[in-house]
Amino acid sequence: MFIYKFIARTRKTHKRLNAVLVKCPLIPEGFCLNLFGTLWAKDPSWIDEKTVNHERIHDAQQRELLFIPFYILYIIEWLYRLTIHRDSRKAYYAISFEREAYANGHDLSYLRRRRHYSWTKYLK
Repeated sequence: MFIYKFIARTRKTHKRLNAVLVKCPLIPEGFCLNLFGTLWAKDPSWIDEKTVNHERIHDAQQRELLFIPFYILYIIEWLYRLTIHRDSRKAYYAISFEREAYANGHDLSYLRRRRHYSWTKYLK
């Protein structure tokens, strides 16, 4: 496994987004896994500033819940959504944490104005 430093320049703010990426052959192609603020991907070359922002939203969610409870709630909610949707992909997109991250991942200034526990607005 190799650790990369990813630096992307945004056109709007010209700020740098830094993220630690770990190249891992065990992660499926096209997936990015955020573990304790570190991004894991099979091939990190496809990861852009919107993906990094999406994962930073997850970082904020994880910090709010002190990491381990985040992962427990994430798995519990995914299992619950799986029983409703009977489709793992639909269950994934229905998770409140993912709904917040996908709804705001394109907005690179979202984290500056995000309120704590904003993911709770996406519980349905």
